[in-house]
Amino acid sequence: TTSIPEHAGSQRNWDYRFCWIRDAYYTVQALNRLGALDVLESYLEYLRNIVDNAKGGHIQPLYGVGGEARLVERIEPGLNGYRGMGPVRVGNEAYEQIQHDAYGQIVLSNAQAFFDRRLLRVSGVEDFHALETVGERAWQAHDKPDAGLWELRTRSHIHTYSVAMCWAACDRLANAAETLGLADRQAFWRERAGTIRETIEQSAWREDTQRISATFGGDDLDASLIQLLDLRFLTPDDPRFRGTLEAVEKGLRRGSHMLRYAIKDDFGLPETAFNVCTFWLIEALHVTGRDLDARALFEEMIARRTAAGLLSEDIDPQSGELWGMYPETYSLVGLINCAALLSKPWSAVR
Repeated sequence: TTSIPEHAGSQRNWDYRFCWIRDAYYTVQALNRLGALDVLESYLEYLRNIVDNAKGGHIQPLYGVGGEARLVERIEPGLNGYRGMGPVRVGNEAYEQIQHDAYGQIVLSNAQAFFDRRLLRVSGVEDFHALETVGERAWQAHDKPDAGLWELRTRSHIHTYSVAMCWAACDRLANAAETLGLADRQAFWRERAGTIRETIEQSAWREDTQRISATFGGDDLDASLIQLLDLRFLTPDDPRFRGTLEAVEKGLRRGSHMLRYAIKDDFGLPETAFNVCTFWLIEALHVTGRDLDARALFEEMIARRTAAGLLSEDIDPQSGELWGMYPETYSLVGLINCAALLSKPWSAVR
């Protein structure tokens, strides 16, 4: 859909009829867990085409469903918008933004094909070398400011999530090289991953509050910090993750829902929670031993689905009304991944 606002009269109306590379990574995760191999194969081929067509390894944050790169944004003045709450936008200027996490997202998505022997088309050395150009971009960009995963339009920082994704690009390239028997490339990318890890540990860690900041040298909280666990950058029992999770939950949780962040952005303070962030919290609660809390939150999210079983991007944490893009891939893969994580193993139910 396009231009359903994130909240009534918020002007946060965006055209979402495109493929975000960020969403692609989480979608591959969900398809893998569901065993939907036919869809997964097609999706991976789409992502391979993006890599093959990337000039110098540059990956945009989003593309058209046909791989289109130019997605010029404009406002349609003759349309009133959803429930009369315009503007109605066509296109999305985020395609021009600098979002360094895209490099990690595309490598993580494509990495599946180097290891998954269920696939008809398993990636090989040629695919690896094509992906290395993306890894080189990640390396060059890892300590530079960007717009971040929340696509801020008027400011930039060195975002910890973006740097962690650049680390993941190098780390997974090293893993792929090991699988392919390319010892020199494995060592090359492992060393780069180690350097980026050191940078994050030195620049994002706050000794005074014993947690990781969302920006280098800053004191920001951001729900994306929870994803350091999913990326395998930190482990559930790491005190640094525990301290960060505690701070993020305390600062961003509103009842049964999670904000992305709680600071002013281009449109003021956010008023709605972001559904996928709640699913990230559910995952983190489960793996850190708070399984009852995780299940309670999951049941709450299940209850907020529409009659069609779908979720939107945003939710009013007080009324429970859904807002924003509908249906939202981000939210639905979050639901799928949490359902798989919280489900009993087959051995317990058969």
